[in-house]
Amino acid sequence: MGAALVCLGALVWMQGGRHYGMRRARLLMAGGGVVATGPPAWEQVVAELRLRCGRWGAEWWALVAGLVTALLGASLIPAVAGAAGVPVLRRARLARQARLARERRADAVIALCGALAGEVRAGRQPGEALLRAARDSGGLGDAQAAVVAAARFGGDVPGALAAAARQPGAEGLLGLAACWRVAVDQGAGLAAGLDRLDGALRAERDQRADLRAQLSGARATAVLLAALPALGLLLGTAMGADPLRVLLHTGAGLGCLTAGAVFETAGMWWAVRIVRRAEAV
Repeated sequence: MGAALVCLGALVWMQGGRHYGMRRARLLMAGGGVVATGPPAWEQVVAELRLRCGRWGAEWWALVAGLVTALLGASLIPAVAGAAGVPVLRRARLARQARLARERRADAVIALCGALAGEVRAGRQPGEALLRAARDSGGLGDAQAAVVAAARFGGDVPGALAAAARQPGAEGLLGLAACWRVAVDQGAGLAAGLDRLDGALRAERDQRADLRAQLSGARATAVLLAALPALGLLLGTAMGADPLRVLLHTGAGLGCLTAGAVFETAGMWWAVRIVRRAEAV
């Protein structure tokens, strides 16, 4: 264990020194600025560690925990379990990132509708108002260039908005496209339609937030129940029972470990399914 920690520390030190040397060489070759001769500041070290952790993903900590447990328990089973947990945790992290991106895009669409309504009330033409609102809110996402080009050069703005609505979280742009089409074709008030659309999108967002707040207790309970086995192992170790040896090196312990892992996985799957079905209603 001590030899492994020493090797890990040496590897981190060598990696830090190599990157520091590369930064110094880049500065010398570029001929810019003053080259620092001492070690990098702690702020730079912390920022670099955060960047590497964000690049690797938090799911790799499952592998680290599995390796540490494998060293402590003198068995390969925790390492294999940690490696198997990496793709599962990565999928959960990517799903969470996609949900956050979808929510940010929905908020940006609401801001776009409000800004566009304000620009129209200020007396600007719909095309110019859309250009200003899109520049200020950024609610069009990746399709902003197509929508801006259609508004600037007299193209099919509703079609461009409908295409932009295919992005996750930007479904509200379909309502904006409908308001635009009705206002242009029939001469209806665009600002009034945008106000109603903005109110409907805000009400839907508030409803989702309220539902998520109500389900937070269920999520916390599921996480707590999932962490109880680890707490039991820690308590057993503190009492001197050596639960890792029993679970990893005896037949009864391996049977209990297998059954516990199956029940734990089934319980987590069931809890996640209940929460997702409640959110989809």
